[in-house]
Amino acid sequence: MFIDLTLFFTLSLVIVVSFGVNQNLNQEEYRSKAQKHVRNQWDNLEAMNPHRAAHYGSYAFKPINILNSMDGGVNDITGNVLKLEGHVQNEIVYSEASQSLTISKFGKLKSSLLLQYVVPLLLIFLSYGSISNEKETQRLKLLIFQGISLRKLIFSKSLSIWIYGFLLLIMTIIIQCVFLSDIDLETFQRLLLIIFSYGSYYYIITCLATFLSARLIDNTSALASILAIWIVWTIFLPKIWGNSVEKIHPLPSRQNFKSAMKEERSKGIDGHNPTDKRREELKVRYLTEYKVDSLNQLPINFDGIVMQEDEEYGNLVWDKHFGSNYLILQKQKFLYQLSGIINPFASLQSASMGFCGTDMIHHLGFLKEAENYRRYLIKALNDKHAFGGSKTGDWRWSVDGSFFKTIKEFDYKTPMIMNQINHYLVDLICLIWFGLFVTVMIAFKTNKTMII
Repeated sequence: MFIDLTLFFTLSLVIVVSFGVNQNLNQEEYRSKAQKHVRNQWDNLEAMNPHRAAHYGSYAFKPINILNSMDGGVNDITGNVLKLEGHVQNEIVYSEASQSLTISKFGKLKSSLLLQYVVPLLLIFLSYGSISNEKETQRLKLLIFQGISLRKLIFSKSLSIWIYGFLLLIMTIIIQCVFLSDIDLETFQRLLLIIFSYGSYYYIITCLATFLSARLIDNTSALASILAIWIVWTIFLPKIWGNSVEKIHPLPSRQNFKSAMKEERSKGIDGHNPTDKRREELKVRYLTEYKVDSLNQLPINFDGIVMQEDEEYGNLVWDKHFGSNYLILQKQKFLYQLSGIINPFASLQSASMGFCGTDMIHHLGFLKEAENYRRYLIKALNDKHAFGGSKTGDWRWSVDGSFFKTIKEFDYKTPMIMNQINHYLVDLICLIWFGLFVTVMIAFKTNKTMII
């Protein structure tokens, strides 16, 4: 039975990992083709006014991390396409979940789902009767009378079951590596951290289940207790703590957020309103700087200056409001990570997504890089409009299509995990703390009264 179960689970792992990697590779291929297509369109733009090109804009496609096939994290719901254009900072759209006809509570079947839910359950069912069976058959008393330490017996049984779970984990990683063609140093480091995180969690599960097996009087009590703890860890605590975190550090509603952005944006220079007071102040400043009496006498195109000033103000508004939201999200994440002190499953999930490069920290990093590129793109177009040789009011002036090729392409690389490790120290520390806690509990709470 045990061998059959192992073979079935191994086969399931192979199927799930292969499907996940294949889907991952297909998504990355589509993304790469779309990015090349968009760039090709940009490089082949006809001669046009730079400001018109700014409205035409471009697109940033979120790259698929190589370990996305293992743990999709937030990628399935946050979107993967961002339009980059002048005057406005768009929201990322086209999430995979929004286009899926089959949306379940657990999301798509990936190896992380098996490793986080199925394997721990398997270890629980292997552990809960490891000592209580010995007590019910009176074999435990015989072992103790022969000089075997109960403490060592609990540790040895825990470790033997943990090794089985650890081998399943290593098997999953090996299968993952087999299907992935390019494993570089960065991916290898991430995989090592994943192995440590899952290995620590499995150690906690097996030690706790084996200890309860020794502590409680029979199999039923031991199984009920460890399953109750597992359910609280995986279902109730994440929901309760998550709701509490959102109450403590609430995000503004989408409507209020957009209204506040629009209101502050309206206080800036309106690039399309020639009678705007702030535009007049800017006009006076440039006329004084160039020592001329009218806009027609300026050696530059004042329209391009206005457009860039409008962008600069919009950037300040973006930094204020989105920066505030990012700060709130980081506070939420940190507070949620602290739940790992009483719930190692929360630390495992956070670490798994983080080391696979699919958590909110990586997502926010992409959005910031995309926004930085948008600012570079629009500034290059506005500067060309202002200083490229045209005169104020000449909206028919156009720049040769070869200019657009000189603007560098958006190229986002997933940050190296060692540069991001500070975001996950809380998770690692909580897993280590909980591992030490169950070890100390076995070492100091094991006594001969547990034999009865």
